[in-house]
Amino acid sequence: MRTLAHCHHLVLQLEDYLAAQWRIAAGAVRGDPEQGSVTIEQVIWAVAIIGIVAIVVTAITNYVTTQAGKIK
Repeated sequence: MRTLAHCHHLVLQLEDYLAAQWRIAAGAVRGDPEQGSVTIEQVIWAVAIIGIVAIVVTAITNYVTTQAGKIK
């Protein structure tokens, strides 16, 4: 009898968990229209930082190459 009660309790917990996940998923579909704006902002910042780093690396590489060419 104890095992049956334990199984029943686990089934109820699973049902609550699945219901909560369903509410979360449904909220993500028709929820806040600005929900993805944070991700887009992070992607834009990442692209900007990568671009700045690329410019700095190119400038340093050119400088070092120029200075190395001057060595006799």
